[in-house]
Amino acid sequence: MIETTTYLYNTLSKQVEEFIPNEAGKVAMYTCGPTVYHFAHIGNLRSYIMEDVLEKYLRFVGYDVKRVMNITDVGHLTSDGDTGEDKMLKGAKREHKSVMDIAKFYTDAFMDDCRKLCIKKPDVVEPATNCIPEFIHMIEVLLEKGYAYVAGENVYFDTSKLENYYVLSAQNEEDLQVGVREDVDEDKNKKNKTDFVLWFTKSKFDNQELKWDSPWGVGYPGWHIECSCISMKHLGEYMDIHCGGVDNIFPHHTNEIAQSEAYTGHKWCNYWFHVNHLNTKSGKMSKSAGEFLTVSLLEEKGYNPMVYRLFCLLSHYRKPLEFSYEALDNVATTYNKLIKRIQNLSETGDVDEKSIAEYEKKFAGALANDINTSSAITVLYDMLKADISDASKRQLTARFDEVLSLQLTKAWEAGEVDTDLSAYVEKMIEERKQAKKEKNFARADEIRDELKEKGIVLKDTREGTLWSVE
Repeated sequence: MIETTTYLYNTLSKQVEEFIPNEAGKVAMYTCGPTVYHFAHIGNLRSYIMEDVLEKYLRFVGYDVKRVMNITDVGHLTSDGDTGEDKMLKGAKREHKSVMDIAKFYTDAFMDDCRKLCIKKPDVVEPATNCIPEFIHMIEVLLEKGYAYVAGENVYFDTSKLENYYVLSAQNEEDLQVGVREDVDEDKNKKNKTDFVLWFTKSKFDNQELKWDSPWGVGYPGWHIECSCISMKHLGEYMDIHCGGVDNIFPHHTNEIAQSEAYTGHKWCNYWFHVNHLNTKSGKMSKSAGEFLTVSLLEEKGYNPMVYRLFCLLSHYRKPLEFSYEALDNVATTYNKLIKRIQNLSETGDVDEKSIAEYEKKFAGALANDINTSSAITVLYDMLKADISDASKRQLTARFDEVLSLQLTKAWEAGEVDTDLSAYVEKMIEERKQAKKEKNFARADEIRDELKEKGIVLKDTREGTLWSVE
């Protein structure tokens, strides 16, 4: 374990704090996952890149991290104020497909974008539709404790029962619109303007495709209940770090805290890590405004996804970041020069363990200061200029890239064949071939996906299945 003290900005306290996990050496970490009704734009992915760095940094300095992420495939409405239609249903209507077909397609697309950006898959990825019994149980407990009520056949959380509903967002009743993507329509079933839906019934959305039996009628869960239940299912009732974009602070994360602490009876999460917006000159990036910027679009325009990752790492996660192709071009030049410099490192010279330890500590120290990625990259450049052997520089570059994940060492691997990897892939291809022969197409797809997660791409041809490492 690298000796360092980590400091993180905590949205809950509105200040930078020393990070002390609930259990020494272990970190319980949760990420708000995507609503899989459309492709993720690169603004969405900025949050996942920075959360990925946070997780990898914690592992780098020696923590045992368990990270959980949900997939919202039901319950997220077009307005964060519990109004409008379900985003998943909207996507299904747009593409004339079933909601579950939409969910699978865009979940796969999101995971593919993460792979291209070297974002590690969380230890647990749980779709909301897997956890209906957990949602119902939490709602039942909240009703028993008097924190929820039934009105108009829907179940609502009663925010008037809390001493400080705005503990995370530091807002007030008049600020209800802040963070809401569309106007909040008046819901006459609510006792208080800030109350939110825990369970919708068929009485409100008769055209909803995904419905389940519940004590309150056939219906489906509200968006906010999902993250609370999924995190507790896999991390327990005490969490160290909850991540998301700043637009999640209110109302989503505010509502998560309300229902989770009402349910458990104690403080739920100690540190809240929020990543700021990616903007264009015309304002905040979104799916409905301007050019729909995706990783695939950047690739079509000739950009390596690593250039976008570096673009994000050169800025602090708490600052708004303005995107432009001119800025991306500059970063592309920087990235290519950096790769060339690393590529030219020879394997000569002895590895200087003292220098290794010194630079690892400097690198960790930069990131320990509220995940200051630009400072960490400066340490990388300082190390490459230092009077130490190329062998030491190669080892340090590989270590730093465990966190930066910019494929800095890929050039060294070009042309090298890993015989163990080759044997493994050929074995999996044979297993996939047999699964297809037995018409077990689900297993065949599973094998392809498993290999894809490891950066191995299969291509079926007339001559057989070919594979390559991306």
